[in-house]
Amino acid sequence: MSKRAMIAAGGVVVGLILIPLIGFLPALLVLIGVPVAAYLMLDPSQRRRLRHITRKELR
Repeated sequence: MSKRAMIAAGGVVVGLILIPLIGFLPALLVLIGVPVAAYLMLDPSQRRRLRHITRKELR
């Protein structure tokens, strides 16, 4: 299993665990909000570099 597939599977598992505990909408906000918050915490130069990297280079 590739690294991307493992990360995606982990996200699905976290989502399935959070839904019964806190409800659908809060779980959805957590699953979307955490990556967005991590992106916003990057320096502007890091964000610029990340935007210019192609998907093949992210592996």
